[in-house]
Amino acid sequence: MSAAATHGLPAGVTIDRIDTHAARIFMSGDRAWKMKRAVTYPFFDYATLSLRLNACEAELALNRRTAPDLYLGVGGLVRSGDGSIHLVEQAPVAPDGGPDPSVLEYLVTMRRFPQTALLDRMAADGILSPAIMRDLAATIADFHDMAEPRPNAPGAGEMADLARTNIREMRRHGPVFDANAVERLDRATEQALMAGAELIDRRRDAGYIRHCHGDLHLRNIVMLDGRPVPFDCVEFGDRIAVTDVLYDLAFLLMDLEHRRLRRLANILFNAYLDITGDLAGLALLPLFMSVRAGIRAHLTASAALGQLDAGQAALLRVEACAYLDLANRLLSPSPPALVAIGGLSGTGKTTLARALAPTLGPAPGAVILRSDMLRKWLAGVDANTALPESFYGPDHTGRTYAELAGRAGLVLDGHHGVICDAVYARPDQRQAVEAVAQAAGVAFTGLWLVADQAVTLARVARRRGDASDATTAVVRRQAAYDLGDMRWEVIPASGDADETTAIARRQIGH
Repeated sequence: MSAAATHGLPAGVTIDRIDTHAARIFMSGDRAWKMKRAVTYPFFDYATLSLRLNACEAELALNRRTAPDLYLGVGGLVRSGDGSIHLVEQAPVAPDGGPDPSVLEYLVTMRRFPQTALLDRMAADGILSPAIMRDLAATIADFHDMAEPRPNAPGAGEMADLARTNIREMRRHGPVFDANAVERLDRATEQALMAGAELIDRRRDAGYIRHCHGDLHLRNIVMLDGRPVPFDCVEFGDRIAVTDVLYDLAFLLMDLEHRRLRRLANILFNAYLDITGDLAGLALLPLFMSVRAGIRAHLTASAALGQLDAGQAALLRVEACAYLDLANRLLSPSPPALVAIGGLSGTGKTTLARALAPTLGPAPGAVILRSDMLRKWLAGVDANTALPESFYGPDHTGRTYAELAGRAGLVLDGHHGVICDAVYARPDQRQAVEAVAQAAGVAFTGLWLVADQAVTLARVARRRGDASDATTAVVRRQAAYDLGDMRWEVIPASGDADETTAIARRQIGH
C-alpha cells in the first residue's frame, strides 16, 4: 500500500500514511484509503478478512449519515489475473456477500482532505473559534435528533460494563498507570454508577439512547466547505455507538477539557443545550466524561506499547496518565452554584455570563439560561426573530421568568452550575431566583450591572444577530424603572469587559 505503483503513480511518488490503533490510512492524490488492521481489542474484532469487509461496509453506511460527501465506497487491494496488485475504488464481493478471491484487502475509499482541516490540528494551532463550536453544536444536535432510538438497549448495565472494562484494561497496563490512581477511579466510578443507574435507564425509556457516533472527538471532525463535519464513527456493532446522546457528546467535551480548552467546551455545551433543552441528564455528565477519559487512557497506553520510537512511546505513556488523572478529577467536580446576573439592557449581562460560565461548577462549566432565549422559545420562534411588544407585557414576562427559575432548578438537581441572565428589574424576580438556590441548598450570588446610559445606548445600537429585542428606545424607557431594594452586588460595567469579569469573579469567590 505504500508503493506508488499500487496507486497507479510513478515510482518515487510518496504515499502519505497515518497509523492508528485500529487502521492504517494511505493517501494519494485526492483519495484516502482506510485499511482495517487485523487486530482484536475488547470492543472490536478485525481478525479476519470477512470481518474487515463487514466493518468497511458498516463504516460506509453509518458515516454517510454525517459525511456523505466524504465516504465514496468500499474499495480493495486486488490481484489481477496477470499477478499485478492495484487499488480499485469499488471492490468485488462474493455472491454470498463474503470476500471475493481476487481481493487481498478491503478498504474504505474516502475523499482526501488536508490534515490541517481536522479540528484537533486546529486546536493545536489555536484557531478553533466560538463560531465553529456553535456550528458543531447544531450539527451534533441535528444528528442526535435524527439518530435511531434504541429503547431496548442495555442502558445502565452497558455503561457499567464499559466503565469496568476501563479499569480492567488499566490494570493490565500496570507499569504505565499508578495503581492507587486506578483504585481511586474504580471506587469513584462504582459510586457514580450506583447513583446514575436509574437515570440512565429512565433516559433510555424516554428515547435518549440512540445509534450515535460513538467516537466523537476532535480528530474525527473535519472542516469541509466551511462547516464542521463529524466522520469516522464507530461501526463495530452496537456496544459503543448505541448510547445516551449526552455520552456521545461527552467524548468531545472531555477532549476539549483534556486540551485545556474549557471555554470552547462551554460554548459547545451551551449551544447544544440551547437547541436540545436536554437538561435532565446533567447529573450523568461527570460519569460520562470520566468513562470517556478512561477509554482514552488505556487506548493510549496500548498505543505506547506498539510504538517503536522510544521517545514517542514515552510521550504516549505520559498522555495516558494524564487521561487517568482527568478521569479521576471529573468524578470529583466542583460544587454547583447559582449566579444571577441582572441589569438593564446594554449593561453586558450576556458577555459576563459567557466569561464566567467556564469557571463555575463541574466541567465543562455552568449552563447559561438567558431570558431572551427562553422568551423566544416560549413564543415558538427562532432566537433571532423579533417579537412584538405585546410579548414583553406582564403575562409573557411572568412565564419567561417562571421558565427561567424552573430550568435553573432542574440544572441544580443535576448537581451542575447555572447562570441566569435576565434584567431582574423587580425585587420579586430577584427573590424568586434566590429561592431556587436556597431550595437546592447551593451557593447563590446576585450581580447587578450598572453602566452609563451613553454606553448602553451604543452597545444596543451595535447589536446584530442577537436574541435580545431591546432597542435604544427600550434603554431610555428602562432608565425610569423603580428597582426597589437592591441587595445584589452592584458592579460597574461601563468599561472593559475583562475588568467587569474580574470584579464579578471576586464577588463569586473565584
